Amino acid sequence: MQAKKLLQSKGLNFDEFNIQRDENSRSEMLEKSNGMRTVPQIFINDTHVGGYSELSAIVTSGDLNNLLIDEHKE
Repeated sequence: MQAKKLLQSKGLNFDEFNIQRDENSRSEMLEKSNGMRTVPQIFINDTHVGGYSELSAIVTSGDLNNLLIDEHKE
């Protein structure tokens, strides 16, 4: 819930996948996150951010904006 609130407060759209109900999404998350099983696992396009703590840290440091800009340049 905290990650969703943080993303919403930044005006960012996101897709949410329930990995408990969707085996394909679970397998994909595990592969892309190098086996991380905790939720949430946050991805910005193909970049694995991590969980809420990591997301919060990149927002605080200002790196979220850089990551979003970098992703739009490609």
